[in-house]
Amino acid sequence: MFIILCPNSSEKSVNITVRDPRVYKQDIWHMYLDYEICLETNSMCFRKKWSSVRRRYSEFVWLRQSLQQNALIIELPKLPPWLPFFHLRSPEQVALRMKGLQMFLELVVQSPLLLSDSRLHLFLQSKLSVGRMERCAQGRTRYTVAEAIHRSSSACVPPLEDKSSCDSDYESCSSSSVLGLSVDTSQSEHFLEMSCGHTHCLGEGRGLRGLTLS
Repeated sequence: MFIILCPNSSEKSVNITVRDPRVYKQDIWHMYLDYEICLETNSMCFRKKWSSVRRRYSEFVWLRQSLQQNALIIELPKLPPWLPFFHLRSPEQVALRMKGLQMFLELVVQSPLLLSDSRLHLFLQSKLSVGRMERCAQGRTRYTVAEAIHRSSSACVPPLEDKSSCDSDYESCSSSSVLGLSVDTSQSEHFLEMSCGHTHCLGEGRGLRGLTLS
């Protein structure tokens, strides 16, 4: 738990947890991981008090690059390094990466300048792919940033691109199992049990009516 300061508001708390890594099999040689991002806040800077999305490492890379382009005057925190021999079977490596990803997000949301970037809000509270987040932030979609975030918790979300088709952080593995768990092409498996502050990251709080598009 930490404190951020939003314009025209008092200090508010934000709790971000990166947890629940899941492995997906793309083909016989390639697998990838994604992680759940749980966000709990009473800050008016966010449109939802509770949210839960899943992101993979390459999406974090995109977010950092996007934020850096829009905030040249500040130095962004670093992501955990990309490892050419990252092992899906290693709980230690996965846990270390999750810790680094969580620290990155915790530092990012403490910056009022970065909080003004709509791509950060789409990353944290929508289920759009990288391509759709970019287009939405540029005003090139039929829906607004606020609508994209709202739809992420409803049944009327428009079809999204497959994550595997727009990312490039494939993890090679010659086995069909990870840490003793079977991996299916149509269903992901939990292979690390980690706790989140709340079981259901749902709900929607009052937020700013609009976010600054960049």
